[in-house]
Amino acid sequence: MKMKENILLFDGAMGTYYSICYPDDTSKCEWANINHPERIIKIYNEYIAAGANAIKTNTFAATPKALECDIAQIKNIIKSAWDNASKAAENKNCKIFADLCPIDEQKEDVYAVLDEFLNLGATNFLFETLADDTNLSDFTAYIKSKCSDAYIIASFAVTPDGFTRHGLAAHNLIKRVCEDENLNAVGLNCVSGPLHLLQTTKTLDIQNLGKTFSVMPNAGYPTVIDGRTVFDSSPNYFAERCSELVKIGVNIIGGCCGTTPEHIKQVSRKLDGKLITKNMTPVEKDKKPDFTNVKNRLADKIKQGKRIIAVELDPPADSNIEKFMDGARKLKQMGVDAVTIADCPVARVRVDSSLLAAKLHRELDLDPIPHMTCRDRNINATKALLLGLSVEGVQNVLVVTGDPVPSAAKDEVKAVFSFNSVVLADYIRQLSEDGLCSQFSVYGALNVNAKNFDAELRKAVRKQNAGVCAFLTQPVYTERAFENLKKAYDTLDAKILGGIIPIVSHRNALFMSQEMAGIDIPEDIVNMYEGLDRDSAEELAVKLSVDVANRMHDFTDGLYLITPFQRVSLIEKILQKL
Repeated sequence: MKMKENILLFDGAMGTYYSICYPDDTSKCEWANINHPERIIKIYNEYIAAGANAIKTNTFAATPKALECDIAQIKNIIKSAWDNASKAAENKNCKIFADLCPIDEQKEDVYAVLDEFLNLGATNFLFETLADDTNLSDFTAYIKSKCSDAYIIASFAVTPDGFTRHGLAAHNLIKRVCEDENLNAVGLNCVSGPLHLLQTTKTLDIQNLGKTFSVMPNAGYPTVIDGRTVFDSSPNYFAERCSELVKIGVNIIGGCCGTTPEHIKQVSRKLDGKLITKNMTPVEKDKKPDFTNVKNRLADKIKQGKRIIAVELDPPADSNIEKFMDGARKLKQMGVDAVTIADCPVARVRVDSSLLAAKLHRELDLDPIPHMTCRDRNINATKALLLGLSVEGVQNVLVVTGDPVPSAAKDEVKAVFSFNSVVLADYIRQLSEDGLCSQFSVYGALNVNAKNFDAELRKAVRKQNAGVCAFLTQPVYTERAFENLKKAYDTLDAKILGGIIPIVSHRNALFMSQEMAGIDIPEDIVNMYEGLDRDSAEELAVKLSVDVANRMHDFTDGLYLITPFQRVSLIEKILQKL
């Protein structure tokens, strides 16, 4: 059977079907390769009898990390899994694919797994449920160097709206991996049901990718009954959608979570051995909404080369926002270009920065820049928030990875960190490009006080490449910070707003120098505040802030002033001196 000419029909799920057949076995089904090989072979036989002409080794979670064992045990599991699949496929028109889980393991462990499969005689490989393509080309090249005629599929797991859990859009990811000459096929599997994967596939122009295309949907979406995850879906419905996938050019079909031999049997009946080149239906693409007429005043100022003044206001710790709003009104009267709002700084709960941004824009016609961390939200919550900001006309966001949750609170508060600021910036750009919302201007943070500034600068370049248009720096007080700021200005194409935080007391200076990550206050400046009263300290704060602003004028594109303790009047004094 030539894979390029015929439909390749894979088996369905092993893990979820195994738990249906053997509910008393609560261990991961990969252990059954060794402990109950007869069960695995029986399931394979059911899938092959249903019409599958390709089966996956029962090794999806066969990694040291997933099974909490050493690589030697993993190799034993792989050998048993290969033996089980081989026995089931013996003397049958059925191919065996070495099944590989998401490749976020240690590279040496992945190479060890690949070597084990290659030594066993594997020539077909499936990298499935991937969230990105990190290291993928290294692994495909390695396989082809050992087995030049290997057939390799890379399949990505996407949500119903076409994004991976790392925030990557399917169309960009698929297009990129198709450049890998070692890949024979690409596709989608898991997370989504057949209708949503059909809809996503229709957006990908698969007939012009130059690769065979694979889709293996979940049976649908699960529910939990008596503590068990159950997929309550019709095999006939699943088969109808798979038939539609074939009609638009999908070459490889199969099932993922929740699918059973009955699902595959119904798909086999629908396909009835058809060639993939027959009955292809042209795909009509949906027209994307047009957001090009939405204006972004702040972005326009930056493009025009105007020096920008952005001022940060801390959100309140309770629902009384009168002081916050009053401060914002005063900042507008001063003529500042933007108000930035921190997102629960140092992991302490505050009023939501995005909701405050919407309120400022709606009620005061200000241009807010809400900070958005990766600490507290998964990709779904982040997307929902971004769409809400777009609805409210807030078109500027600052992306930060986020401060870690304090150790004492970790038992009660779990950080998410599904992605970092680079991935988030790229995700926001893709949302706009896909026509899901208005065009956001994305800002990033730059720590000019970083001990390894070369690494910080390399990360800034990655952020810039991901769509960051300007950087707001940490406060600049030391000689090293000034040097790093100039280096960044000479290196980056994105605009730079130099950070200034007025120091208002000796205690404040000590706290920032000793306890605030990313802030470096020289000892001589700390000593200047010793013994000063409030008025004298504020006078010194104004002088130092103005001196810093003037000194970094030639290698910045504006200023980022951080208001201490809501003292907006202090910011006003500084701006009057500039």
